[in-house]
Amino acid sequence: MSEEFDKSICKEAVFEKVYEAFAQGLHDYLYYKYGEEVNPKDLTQEAFIKLWDHCKKVSFNKAKSFLFTVANNIALNNIKHKKVVLKYQNTKPKDYTHENPEFLFEKEQFLQRYKKVLESLSEEQRTAFLLSKAEGKKHREIAEILGVTQKVVEYRIYSAFEILRNELDGFSL
Repeated sequence: MSEEFDKSICKEAVFEKVYEAFAQGLHDYLYYKYGEEVNPKDLTQEAFIKLWDHCKKVSFNKAKSFLFTVANNIALNNIKHKKVVLKYQNTKPKDYTHENPEFLFEKEQFLQRYKKVLESLSEEQRTAFLLSKAEGKKHREIAEILGVTQKVVEYRIYSAFEILRNELDGFSL
């Protein structure tokens, strides 16, 4: 082994020689073990990227072992992920509910009344209320967006809330 290989893999010349020495063998290993399914070219590149990221920890003597282990682990993780995706795709979504039709009808009516009351609010009240409750913004953020003081925002939100509570039975947040 030459002196150059005894040096750190972090040096570009040494890393390049490691790449030339092991890239084709690593690619072939991945191709024969897993086939085209795992894209051996990409896995080879990913393994060398990981080697570059960990070049200070890996000596030249351990580079080949590191590359093959990392590439194999990445391939196994990709296959495991594909199995999870496939399993999720094969599960049927829940298409039933334990809510009775009367509840669903009342829910729809309430939603319609809610939208109607929201439309009846002034533009300022509706905007402040929706920014606060629907988008979860803080009063300070809403004040900056609307270009008003925080107290004005609080007033608009609370007055909108009062109107909604008076117009809709059982409304609360």
